[in-house]
Amino acid sequence: MSKHAIITGGAKGIGESASRIFLREGFNVSILDIDEGAGTTLAVELGKSAHYIKCDMASEEQIQSAIASAIDHFGEADVLVNNVGINPYGTVLSTSSALWDTVMNVNLKSYFLSSKEVIPSMQKIGAGVIINVASVQAFISQSNVAAYTTAKTAILGLTRSIAVDFAPNIRCVAICPGTIETPMLYEALKESPNPDEVLQECHDMHLTKRIGKPDEVGELIYFAASEKGGFMTGQAIRVDGGLGISIGGSKRD
Repeated sequence: MSKHAIITGGAKGIGESASRIFLREGFNVSILDIDEGAGTTLAVELGKSAHYIKCDMASEEQIQSAIASAIDHFGEADVLVNNVGINPYGTVLSTSSALWDTVMNVNLKSYFLSSKEVIPSMQKIGAGVIINVASVQAFISQSNVAAYTTAKTAILGLTRSIAVDFAPNIRCVAICPGTIETPMLYEALKESPNPDEVLQECHDMHLTKRIGKPDEVGELIYFAASEKGGFMTGQAIRVDGGLGISIGGSKRD
C-alpha cells in the first residue's frame, strides 16, 4: 500500500520539487496550494497518485478542510511537509500590523495548524514524519525582512517542540535553505530597481558562487522523511551553499 505525503505550498518551487520526488518514490501526494492553476496542472501531470486541494494556508478553516479531504482521498498521512511561505519586505517600522499577521499566519501558524491536524492521523498508524521548511534566515538575517526572518526562526522552536512531545513514533526535522531558484525569488527580485544585479549578488554571497536548485532541497526533504533519515529529529539542517559561515577580511598564505 502506498504511503501518503501531504505537502503545503506543493505546487511551485521547493514544494513542487518535493511533490515530484515523493511521487517518484512511490508515495501518494496531496498538494495543498492557493494557486489553483499551478496545482491543477501539476496534479494532472503527475497522474492519479497526486491530488490537488486548493487551500489558503492563512485560513484555519481551509487548512482543516483541506487536510480532512487529503486523508479522505489517500488515507492516513505518513509525511507532512510544511513548506508554504511568503516573503514581503519591511522593517519593524515599515511593516504594518496587518502584514505582520499575514506573514505569521502563512509562514508559521499554518505549520502549527497543519501539524495539529495531521498528527492524530499519524498517531492512528503509529508513525509519521513532519518536515518544516524554514530558512537560513533562522540563523542569519538580511535587512528589511523583519516578519519573514522572525517566522522562520520560530519554526525551529516549533520543530523541537513537536519532536520532543511526540517522540519516539513521530519525528520532526527543519530544513533550512539558502537562496533557491524559485518563483518566490523572482517575484522578490521584481521589487528591485536592478533585478539582474541583485540576482548576481545572490549568487556571489554563497560560498558555492551560485544559488540552489529546488531539487537540491527536495531531495534532502525526502531523505529526512525516509527511513534513511530515521535517526534525525528535532534538528535544523542547512542546505545553503555555505551562506553566512565566512567572515570577511584579508586572506593570508
